Amino acid sequence: MTDASGAVVLTGGRMASEVLRQDDTVLRPASDASEFMASLLEIFEQQNFLGAPKYLGQVDGKDILTYIEGEVPEKFQPWSDDQVRAAARLLREMHDATRGSNLAGRFDVVCHHDPGPNNSVFQNGLPVAFIDFELAAPGGRLEDVAYMAWTWSISSKQVMPLDGQAAQVRLIADVYGLVDAERHALVDCILERQSRNVRFWAEFQAHPETAPAAPDVLANRIAWSRRERQFVYTHHEVFDRALA
Repeated sequence: MTDASGAVVLTGGRMASEVLRQDDTVLRPASDASEFMASLLEIFEQQNFLGAPKYLGQVDGKDILTYIEGEVPEKFQPWSDDQVRAAARLLREMHDATRGSNLAGRFDVVCHHDPGPNNSVFQNGLPVAFIDFELAAPGGRLEDVAYMAWTWSISSKQVMPLDGQAAQVRLIADVYGLVDAERHALVDCILERQSRNVRFWAEFQAHPETAPAAPDVLANRIAWSRRERQFVYTHHEVFDRALA
């Protein structure tokens, strides 16, 4: 789809709206997060982390970023071990680029806070970059690892069998390089992240004028988060055993 200027409307992600591609750049509405995002993307460039767009400035109330060629999935689905391995490696590289930075401050790293497949650019079938850093903020690395484990490898639909899901969660922990204490806590962190997702979308329900989606979409996301949390809670021991 194109707008009146001929720019291509980009899809993917769940938070960003009115995002356009114009030639080799991406234009998205500036927000309160723009300054932090610009500083974060500058750190990535300084640290030679290539898995994110570059920030080019602002014009007419829009942030301008470089466009990364590739595909962004619109839906969650089962992913192969190679795809999950590449995602975990990319997340570790992103976190390493921010460790010890002024942006991270007293926290371990700067977290993306939504490193799901829907915010990943795929090339030749593998994730090579993250996009949509509007929610990025200082935090503990388990916040992002837990969200990645959930959105890349866990699904109550069990299109991938439960044991396969647990094996992929272990794969993420292995490739990322979690230490034993973090591995023992990972499933609890997944449950906490799912509960937080319910609260996140419920707050938009309470203030629909700020919501990035229609009321029925918000309700579906809350129901999905609750359903997925119940699934992980029920099979807590299966995931814990895989991580041991």
